[in-house]
Amino acid sequence: MSGPTEEEIKRALEQVNDPVSGKNVIAAGMIDGLTLRNNHVSFALEVPAERGPTSEPLRKECEVAVDRVPGILSVTAVLTAHRDASSAPSGKPAQQNGGHNHSHDDGHDHGHDQGQGKAASVSRENGVPGVRTVIAVASGKGGVGKSTVAVNLALALATLGHKVGLLDADIYGPSAPHLLNITEKPESDGAKLKPIERYGIKAMSIGFLVDVDTPMIWRGPMVMSALTQMLSDVAWAPLDILVVDMPPGTGDAQLTLAQRVPLAGAVIVSTPQDLALIDARKGLAMFRKTQVPILGIIENMSTFICPTCGTAHDIFGHGGARETADELGCEFLGEIPLLPIIRETSDAGTPIVSLRPDSPEANAFVTLARRVAEKLKVEPKAAPKIVIE
Repeated sequence: MSGPTEEEIKRALEQVNDPVSGKNVIAAGMIDGLTLRNNHVSFALEVPAERGPTSEPLRKECEVAVDRVPGILSVTAVLTAHRDASSAPSGKPAQQNGGHNHSHDDGHDHGHDQGQGKAASVSRENGVPGVRTVIAVASGKGGVGKSTVAVNLALALATLGHKVGLLDADIYGPSAPHLLNITEKPESDGAKLKPIERYGIKAMSIGFLVDVDTPMIWRGPMVMSALTQMLSDVAWAPLDILVVDMPPGTGDAQLTLAQRVPLAGAVIVSTPQDLALIDARKGLAMFRKTQVPILGIIENMSTFICPTCGTAHDIFGHGGARETADELGCEFLGEIPLLPIIRETSDAGTPIVSLRPDSPEANAFVTLARRVAEKLKVEPKAAPKIVIE
């Protein structure tokens, strides 16, 4: 017997009327990002900003209507409230609210305006409940191996004895499902999503909730609402360190994350070539402008060692990240070599730090993790063994 279809879900939502417009939520164009994956459904309910605080019952009604469709296993509905910048009152940004029976403001005011009777959203001052330290792994551009570094850094920190989580903050191109070989959907206790544990760390990504082939055609407010929920509506605690794999670039989403997430520091990833280093400088400047400490720069895809003859080749150049760190007055954290085994293990969803923890390649990440932990003043504990499940 075939499972539920998208048309059946839309027909169910057509039975839910918007009390303001008098139209059903489909006809009113209020449903966005509808995704059906393995009988699990997710979507966003969009309302004008002024209706955000009063629209939770409508969101819940939509969720219940879809849940009644035969064969549906779970429903995740996100409430997003937004207004165009031109219509927002001066000094007051547009608001957005998240589902899972919680409401959040969008936090562009850095957490000072949390409202009355609303669940407190994540702010730079309050941090993430149960999480001691949050750090960002960022790059000025894509294609430099940032996500591979973020995953292996998180795993290396775990080998040092820390309780570690990984938040994949790239809504449009999530990498964690592939890099950690996670295909299942997170469970919920009715209030919070449970992060998926793999190789000794806790992980969360929008890619766990939507199909891998589904394009995320979301507006900025929807993106920030989803990220807010993955911080405050996920049962992260207890964690020593939460590693945030930032989206590439220095656009609005990256800037807002840097302003909103309580970051203890940022790690900048770059390749040695000049073009990547130009963008790395932009990323570093963004964090400095938002008062986020720079933990240092990593040179990824550094020297290539031929596995056959052992000859070293500087395919993308060498030493550029170290020179940039010296010029900009920040620490150079180290080099990650350009080796096929790192790419192969990443593609297989078995990161090198977990698959071959005693290898020289894994040791490069562990050395990096020690330097980051020292910068954060987080004392290492007895290192547990992480094995492939």
